[in-house]
Amino acid sequence: MGNRLSKIYTRTGDDGTTGLGDGVRVDKDDPRIEAFGTVDELNSLIGVILAHNLPAAIARCLQDVQHDLFDLGGELSLPDYVSVSEHYVQRLEQQLDHFNATLPPLKEFILPAGGLATSHTHVARTVCRRAERRVFSLHKQTPVNIHILHYLNRLSDLLFVIARVCARHENGQEVYWQPRKNK
Repeated sequence: MGNRLSKIYTRTGDDGTTGLGDGVRVDKDDPRIEAFGTVDELNSLIGVILAHNLPAAIARCLQDVQHDLFDLGGELSLPDYVSVSEHYVQRLEQQLDHFNATLPPLKEFILPAGGLATSHTHVARTVCRRAERRVFSLHKQTPVNIHILHYLNRLSDLLFVIARVCARHENGQEVYWQPRKNK
């Protein structure tokens, strides 16, 4: 898959283009670049979450997600290459079910707040939703592997559940939304 970089700067992007994994040059704001660039941003945010003191099962899960996101980004950077399968989505669903089973049912909306790990996980969740939108925009122009869209959709749900677990791990509670009344 693609070339390994031995030199970090190449000057080839100075003209506003960048290379895909197959060597094809495209504009830096091409929908494909936007899609896998946002996936890369999400992966970096998950790295920030992993820098926190997390329950071991959450850390292992997020490390697996980082590897998945590299596969996913690689697939997006190589048109006609497929690596993400239904199995990726099923693993996320199993993790979702596992972590959600430990939580009380939601009866109120929660705010994206709490401790640092909780808050960073909520930020990652919103970036995941943006990545999903970017991949969907690309999909409307050039069909992509549907499992990528399914994966990102499940991952945002998983990040929501992980944020709930982190809230309990960090300070024992979630921050509930309190609607403001007109005064």
